[in-house]
Amino acid sequence: MNIQFSLALRKIKTVCDYQFGPDITSILFKTAENLSIERSKKTKRIRYIYLDNNLLLTIRPTNGLFTLSFFSADLIIENSLSPRLRAVVLNEISKYIKMGRNVFCKHIINIDERLRPMDEIIVVNQDNELLAIGRLIIPIPYVKDFKMGLAINVRKGIDKLKVKNRI
Repeated sequence: MNIQFSLALRKIKTVCDYQFGPDITSILFKTAENLSIERSKKTKRIRYIYLDNNLLLTIRPTNGLFTLSFFSADLIIENSLSPRLRAVVLNEISKYIKMGRNVFCKHIINIDERLRPMDEIIVVNQDNELLAIGRLIIPIPYVKDFKMGLAINVRKGIDKLKVKNRI
């Protein structure tokens, strides 16, 4: 491991600690052996982080924070207790969330208390099955109190991804 890679990895882990917490950082970066970094061609800044040739995280150029991939969401679900970094929704609406539809307050039955608005969030059903990845829109107390209104803006639904890969 060269010195530039280790410095980049240290920066990545620091941002991950800030955004998700040290427990999630240790899950995502168990080993640095099969880790690779892709930089932007124009700016030469870190853009994508891969683990075993699977997209792990993407760095948003607007704010320098990470967006989760389905691969990283699966790692988090398998290695952390529910509802860490996720919202649990009713099984009845699972098919709509999988298609990439947004999540409303009334459909959430459990959610991580540590999340803040604009945080990355994993959406799972009552069986802890991955449905989507998105961003929390409103504070947690409002999510629990409101019976109507948008809670999570879904970026990618799991079925939308499958359809794209078939084309």
